[in-house]
Amino acid sequence: MYEYLRGVITEVTPYYIVVDVNGVGYQVYVANPFKYEEDEHVEQKVFVYQAVRDNDISLYGFKNSSEKQLFLKLLDVSGIGPKSALAILANDDNRGLINAINSDDDGYLTKFPGIGKKTAKQIILDLKGKLSDVDSDMLTGQDNLDLNASSPYLKESLEALRALGYTKTEVKRISKKLEKYDGKSTDDYLRQGLRLLMS
Repeated sequence: MYEYLRGVITEVTPYYIVVDVNGVGYQVYVANPFKYEEDEHVEQKVFVYQAVRDNDISLYGFKNSSEKQLFLKLLDVSGIGPKSALAILANDDNRGLINAINSDDDGYLTKFPGIGKKTAKQIILDLKGKLSDVDSDMLTGQDNLDLNASSPYLKESLEALRALGYTKTEVKRISKKLEKYDGKSTDDYLRQGLRLLMS
C-alpha cells in the first residue's frame, strides 16, 4: 500500500492528475484536479490510496493526510465507493460536511451526486461522532489561484463536474450562472459550480 507519492505533477485533466516519480507517470484520481494546476511542473507530495478490484487498480490522491483520512472514513460507509467519496470531497466545505453528519442533516448530504436519502442516513449512522480525529482545519482554506485568464476555464470546470458524477441537466442548470462568474482559474469556476449545486 502506498502512503504518498513525491514527484512532479506533469498533467492536470478534468478526471485525474499525472505524478511523475523518477520517470514513471502515475495516474491519480483526485476530487478537484484543478486544485493542482498551481502545482503543475513542480515537485509535490500527494497522499494516495490504492484501490484494488478484480479488473482494476486505481490510485486516489489528496492534498493532505486529513483529506485522506476523511476519504477513508467515507469508504467505510456501506454504499460509498471511491468515486462517490471523491465527489463528496470535491466540495470545499468539508467542515460543513462533518457538521452535517454530526447534526443528522441528511438533506445536506443528498445534494452530493449519487447520494440518496438512504445512503445519506447510512453515512450519518456510520460516521456520526467518529470524525473527531479528522483535522477539519486542514480540510478548509484551500489556496486561491491567481491566473490571468478566466472564461477559458469554464469548459474545463463543467467537464470536471460531469466527471464527479453530476448529470448533464444539473450542470446545464448552473452553467448560465457560471458564465457570469468572474473566476481566475478552472479551480475557481469548479468551486463556484459546486457551491451552486449544493445551494
